[in-house]
Amino acid sequence: MYRQLWLAVIVSMLVALAGSLLASSLSARIYLSEQLAMKNTDNAAALALSLSLREPDAVEVELAVSALFDSGHYESIRVTDPLGKTIAERRAAGGYNGAPAWFARLLPIVAQPGQAQISSGWKQFGTVLLESHSRFAYEALWKSVWELAGALFVATLIGGYLGTLILRRLRKPLAAVIGQARAITERRFITIDEPAVPELRQLATAMNATVVRLKTMFGEEAARLDAVRREANCDALTGLANRGHFLARLHDALEAEDSHGIGLILVRVADLAGINRRLGREATDELLRGFASILGKASGQHADSLAARLNGADFALLIAGQSGVREQAESLLQSLVQEAASYVAEAPAAHIGMGMFPRGVELSAALSQVDAALAAAEAEGANAIREAGQAAGEEAPRSADEWSRLIRHALDERWVKLISFPVADFAGKLIHRECPLRLMLDDRGEWLPAGRFLPIAERLKLTSRLDLSAVSLGLAELAGKPALKGLAVNLSASSLQDRDFRAKLQSQLRQHGEPARRLWIEVAENGALSHFEEFRDLCGELKARGCRVGIEHFGRQFSQIGQLHGLGLDYIKVDASFVRGLESNPGNQAFLKGLCAIVHGIGIQVIAEGVVSEAELKALAGVGFDGATGPAVKEPA
Repeated sequence: MYRQLWLAVIVSMLVALAGSLLASSLSARIYLSEQLAMKNTDNAAALALSLSLREPDAVEVELAVSALFDSGHYESIRVTDPLGKTIAERRAAGGYNGAPAWFARLLPIVAQPGQAQISSGWKQFGTVLLESHSRFAYEALWKSVWELAGALFVATLIGGYLGTLILRRLRKPLAAVIGQARAITERRFITIDEPAVPELRQLATAMNATVVRLKTMFGEEAARLDAVRREANCDALTGLANRGHFLARLHDALEAEDSHGIGLILVRVADLAGINRRLGREATDELLRGFASILGKASGQHADSLAARLNGADFALLIAGQSGVREQAESLLQSLVQEAASYVAEAPAAHIGMGMFPRGVELSAALSQVDAALAAAEAEGANAIREAGQAAGEEAPRSADEWSRLIRHALDERWVKLISFPVADFAGKLIHRECPLRLMLDDRGEWLPAGRFLPIAERLKLTSRLDLSAVSLGLAELAGKPALKGLAVNLSASSLQDRDFRAKLQSQLRQHGEPARRLWIEVAENGALSHFEEFRDLCGELKARGCRVGIEHFGRQFSQIGQLHGLGLDYIKVDASFVRGLESNPGNQAFLKGLCAIVHGIGIQVIAEGVVSEAELKALAGVGFDGATGPAVKEPA
């Protein structure tokens, strides 16, 4: 449109220039022709009069004609007697002098020759025919055309400059409207300032109204779904996660590829039945809500942590990672004792059992060990903490310096690889391959899962190098397998804040044009929302390179779903805790069905994580998922 406006301005100015130049040239030619004709008549009359005042003879006429002709202003002078016989004649050679021949042929100047009678007394002596030289007229016309063309060219430049100012005034709001339309096609719903141009203002107003309406509908539906999610997965009294959801999250934390172990804290309210008898139900509920508030605040201090109420008197706190669990338990006990002081007087307030477990420990084993520790704390009859026996780790503890040296050495030696899991739709067709990173610390050939080295890499600020290695491996595999539909690589949250990482990532993507368009990049929900601005910028950069962008472990912070409409995401992977046992959980079925509806409405694909059974796969297909990954998903043929 901008080019068309410019073309219209240029064409209109050229037409105006050509028209003005032609009209002015024709007018000037007519004027010069008339002036030349008048000059011919006047000069012929003057010559005839000057000869008539004398007694003319042939010699005198010849001398007078020669004298006048030699002035150089005449093309021809001819004097004839009454019988038409030439008495004297002088004629100049043709030519245009200051004007080119093509110009004279294009705009010929035709003037009537001057004619006058010469008399001798009362007798007619002869007739003068005089034509002034037209070369001066052509020269004047040529000069005037050049001056006029120059003036019109300057006017055209001024008009073009003014047109540029006008188009520049139009271009900014037009670009904003175009950008908004492009953002909508990329599933980013943004509003813009309404431009001053009336036509564009009407368009922007309509599009802004559409975006606001979509956001409102999205927000209302998200709020309704959040209520459904809470009803299905949260305890009605305290608002914490219920037992079923907590166990699903605990199972996923112990088995997930990126798990780096967990800390598990079980809390029991001391003598809850006695408090209920003494103080009544309302006071007991108030105490339980107070305990829940303390546990909720504690879970907020750790990423990917979860607080839950397991039954009447028992609470639980799941902490991602195995560091700081003892300190957290001690802080919890202190806060709980203070909270219960007005309810229990000098009696015990709470008992706590805790344990730390690496990835791969059975869920039942972890629960039984911490439950035994809780029973031991309760048996003391006082506010107490007891710790389960330390589960055998997968490796001996190393210092931070040793970890740093080993990880850097592994990267330098390229002891890294991607392993591959299928992500397929319910017809068995491959959507893409999910490829977590493996790292080998020495030449013994033991490949460590991400959960073993990523936590320490986060603290040592080495995740950017690990992520770049994963992307490099993924692009190389895509380049070597043109038939591979897509390959998904996970990026760490800390890498989002690293400008150097993003610059190097862009460089890698530029070097792999076609493979980059089959690369799927995903970030964990917690990391994406914790560094939202950086993640939004990264989404724009990756989309410009043709990559697909998604969020994994989606749903843990579902209340912030309203931010998704501005990111242009291609897909989300719903956390396994919402999928576990879905076939027998009507509440989660309703929640996930609504989630699929609103997310599909803005063009985002929905994939389930951690599917372990055929029953879960059938339930997912029934609520509208596009695909799944996990142990139950078979390798496509």
